[in-house]
Amino acid sequence: MTTPPALSHEELVQRISRDITDGYDEEIEMEIEDRHPLPGEPAGAAAANDKEFRHQYFRQLFRLQSELVKLQDWVVASRERIIILFEGRDAAGKGSAIKRITQRLNPRVCRVVALPAPNDRERTQWYFQRYTAHLPAAGEIVLFDRSWYNRAGVEHVMGFCTPEEYEEFFRSVPEFERMLVRSGIRLLKYWFSITDEEQHLRFLGRIHDPMKQWKLSPMDLESRRRWEDYTKAKEIMLQRSHIPEAKWWVVQAVDKKRARLNCIDHLLKQFPYKEVEKAAVNLPPRERRKDYSRKRVPADMHVPEVY
Repeated sequence: MTTPPALSHEELVQRISRDITDGYDEEIEMEIEDRHPLPGEPAGAAAANDKEFRHQYFRQLFRLQSELVKLQDWVVASRERIIILFEGRDAAGKGSAIKRITQRLNPRVCRVVALPAPNDRERTQWYFQRYTAHLPAAGEIVLFDRSWYNRAGVEHVMGFCTPEEYEEFFRSVPEFERMLVRSGIRLLKYWFSITDEEQHLRFLGRIHDPMKQWKLSPMDLESRRRWEDYTKAKEIMLQRSHIPEAKWWVVQAVDKKRARLNCIDHLLKQFPYKEVEKAAVNLPPRERRKDYSRKRVPADMHVPEVY
């Protein structure tokens, strides 16, 4: 078997640089996905300002994501347990913020929980039971994309729970969260706030984008009609479940990019993390055996190289 030619230092640096750039391209792809498919682009000074803002946004995002990696390492080293709840109206930007938080992190350390509607069996359980199965163990971060506060929002507004169950939730949730905190879990709760006009715009964007139409469910459309009912439910929720042990934090989310940066910046400031010292990593030389011969893969097993 022939030994592949060694790369020069310059070639090696170029290859590593391209690999890092590919990773950053993921964020750019997500940005393109997030854009409303509306005709017309800014021109002149507006275009220059938009370009500069995007440049600053990416610069700050990558800096914050590097800090999230440090937070992750600290969580693992200190065996912390962290829960972060993300709540807000439909199309408020919770999902895109979660994507940016988890994008550079180890999914074995930081995982996302987005539970579907409860099934018949779960409806007969203690309300919090299906959530407790997803609580973090030592060295884990769990992000809830919607949480047990479904009962205070959609279930209450849409009549999926009784008035008695609704009241029992507000009696129980402070004690449930205090119990989590007493057990050593760090709990953060974020509400992503958008205006009536902004939700209207984002729903129109989803309607006219074939790749986003799946995001609009009949429940989403009904929530649009019941904007004021959801507003009232949100106000009651914040008032009755904002406790010293587990405060609510409101993220102004009309501007998606600023909302992500502000949320991540605030999140990082809630923990006394520090950079964990790591042993230097040395790549060992690959063993090469004279009696080993690499076998060819049959041609019909190859994926066609269309691109």
